Amino acid sequence: MPNRAMPKWMMLAAVLLAFSNAGALRAQETPAAATSETKQPVQTAPEGGALPSTAANDATPVAPAGEATQAVPADAAVESNAETAAPNPVLPHDLSPLGMFMAADIVVKGVMSALALASVATWAILLAKSFEVAAAKSSAKRAVRALSDAVVLRDVRETLTARKGPAVQMIAAASDELSKSEAILDLVSTQGVKERVASQLSRIEAGAGKRIAGGTGILATIGSISPFVGLFGTVWGIMNSFIGISQAQTTNLAIVAPGIAEALLATAIGLVAAIPAVVIYNYFARSISGYRLILADASAAVERLVSRDLDFRQARRLAPRKAESHAHSEAGIARIG
Repeated sequence: MPNRAMPKWMMLAAVLLAFSNAGALRAQETPAAATSETKQPVQTAPEGGALPSTAANDATPVAPAGEATQAVPADAAVESNAETAAPNPVLPHDLSPLGMFMAADIVVKGVMSALALASVATWAILLAKSFEVAAAKSSAKRAVRALSDAVVLRDVRETLTARKGPAVQMIAAASDELSKSEAILDLVSTQGVKERVASQLSRIEAGAGKRIAGGTGILATIGSISPFVGLFGTVWGIMNSFIGISQAQTTNLAIVAPGIAEALLATAIGLVAAIPAVVIYNYFARSISGYRLILADASAAVERLVSRDLDFRQARRLAPRKAESHAHSEAGIARIG
């Protein structure tokens, strides 16, 4: 019986040995397949276009998988840095006010130029009118002092003849009216002469106030319309920016930013022109009102001189009659006595 059992054990040992040899062979084939799968991405990596031969792939050492994955982000970072360093062709290189003006649309340029000229006109009017109003006020004040110190119209007529100004015109007009009414002064009331003189003085005063206010209307116009002109430039620039977005078929802010900057520059120039114009206009309005008050004082002083001249004339005319009546009264008293 032992002799029969011996072949069975031997057959079982042979089967187990065969299974163990098959498992070892299968374990050896599995890393080779993984190694061949790892080599395939390396074969597609070269940029030259043609793939190297199989022999060269077998001879070339294969880099680890971690190093192969790190090479691609490094190249991408270099390319992104190069793109960042390159200048943007959409945005203008010079974003200063002058650069934006030169890069603006022709309509926006025209708006900016008109507003700049308006600002220059505002400051020119400030300088010119300041000297004019100051000189007119000084001359009118000196004339008022002379008229207030005079007793009759003839005194200031000789003093202020060589000068020019509204006060001299008032004195000349009053003297001319007295000369024209000389023939009837002793026959009618003096009220008509005073009214005619007052009418001429009021006209001279109004004309002088109008002349001194010349140029301030331009300031009012600039102060009122400059913000709207700048707003027109803003609307035009933003419209062009959206048209550029539509033509480029992109929503990139770099396309719309230059046009919006130019539009806002037009609004800023409009405010720069409008705000000083309004302030300067208000200053001149107050200054001219003070000048007109001085002219009113001069007109009142001339009217007082004319009234005094008429009173002196009437007193001289009535003096002989009073003396004659006084002599007649004394003679009557002597006869009675």
